[in-house]
Amino acid sequence: MLEHEKSRIIEMAWEDRTPFEAIEETFGYAEKEVIKLMRRALKPSSFRLWRERVSGRKTKHKALRSPDVTRGYCPTQYKR
Repeated sequence: MLEHEKSRIIEMAWEDRTPFEAIEETFGYAEKEVIKLMRRALKPSSFRLWRERVSGRKTKHKALRSPDVTRGYCPTQYKR
């Protein structure tokens, strides 16, 4: 994995409204692999904070989201 890809995966993992499925579609990393990456890349306290933040969060899991939301990220997230 290239450094800029790793950085982007970490950034997407921290984003509240980007589901793990979007990370998997973009980079091929399933939720468990993202968790492993975050565990290795973050300080232990930062990892715990991140896990608390994303655990059970409806916006991080496509299956828990409203069916009205069909995108993987906010439309204004990527500036062109």
